[in-house]
Amino acid sequence: MSTESVRKKILIVHSHYLKRGGEDLVFEMETELLSKSHDVEVLTFNNKSGLKGGVQFLYSIWNISASNKIKKAVEKFNPDVVHIHNWHFSIGPIIFRTCKRNGVPTIHTLHNYRLACPSAILMYNDKIYLSSLNTNFPWNAILKKVYRNSFLLTFWLAFIIWFHKKIGTWAAVNSYIALTPFAKKIISDSSIGISANQIFVKPNFIKKETIQKKEIRDEHFLFVGRLSDEKGIHVLLNSFKESDYKLKIAGYGPCEELVNRFSQTNSNVDFVGSLEPHQVMDEMKKCQALIFPSIWYEGMPMTIIEAFSEGTSVIASNLGAMSIMIEDGKNGLLFKPGDSSSLRKQLKKWNDLSIHDKTEMRNQSFLSFDKKYSESLQPILFNNIFEKIIK
Repeated sequence: MSTESVRKKILIVHSHYLKRGGEDLVFEMETELLSKSHDVEVLTFNNKSGLKGGVQFLYSIWNISASNKIKKAVEKFNPDVVHIHNWHFSIGPIIFRTCKRNGVPTIHTLHNYRLACPSAILMYNDKIYLSSLNTNFPWNAILKKVYRNSFLLTFWLAFIIWFHKKIGTWAAVNSYIALTPFAKKIISDSSIGISANQIFVKPNFIKKETIQKKEIRDEHFLFVGRLSDEKGIHVLLNSFKESDYKLKIAGYGPCEELVNRFSQTNSNVDFVGSLEPHQVMDEMKKCQALIFPSIWYEGMPMTIIEAFSEGTSVIASNLGAMSIMIEDGKNGLLFKPGDSSSLRKQLKKWNDLSIHDKTEMRNQSFLSFDKKYSESLQPILFNNIFEKIIK
């Protein structure tokens, strides 16, 4: 892996979702990082709601307007490579074809599993859903309305992805970035037709170089994230119901009312609502451990990386990215996905650890961050990708 950095011209493209999320954060941090050693230009789009959003989604199969904007940006900046984060749905897959026509190699970060299944998160009815991975066309997913609980929207998204598979769009992308080896295998083994050789594994990161140690922590555990079914909210609440363990919950989402009611009837649970990024990091320093009960194949949870950066261990579902990031008994604990009793056992296991053992596990958590998810590692990983695709 090369450590030399030859200055490149990089056009970074991203479509912002209606609500800011992890993909937006990664886009911003990588843009800032690459700007330090390369010439970077940014082209962003915004997903709309209502009628305008519907029109965007309809035209995303072949968005001429977006294609023209990309073409102009390429002609003006003359980049060595175009790095695309999210294309869904205000841009559309046409971006890859436009770049290829203009002789510019492309990189696409796979923040989710949308190319393999229209659900994007491989879930249906609060359970892992893998039926679409090896089908020519995901009729079962369409019938189940896995995207926004809509037959028409699921069909249209599935058709867009299938159509571009048939005309060779996905195979024409020079390189994909998967966040974990697990995600790489899911995509390369699926019927989308992307070779494993096209996929590089590069984890997410956050900016932090030193740990600010807090010798004495509060008694409570912490959950930070979207309050939704796929994040394991029901598992979380059931685990702390009528429990002596204390929990602080921070976040917002469709299960917010449920969480608020639960906190009012369970004095051991404190719901603090949505927090600013600096407030989240402060909470990470105070808690016993972060609870991450997600029941879907997460891409690479930024929350876990943030916890590690503060020397905070994580108690997580033994599933997908979490099973790779968490070394059970070393930098955290793993429990059976969707199983409240299994989570309760791990809460007791953590509580029974000596102060020395907790301190050692927290030290290992920070070492995990330092060795795998720190900013200093990213230039080497990016340069390796650039060398492979830029001729």
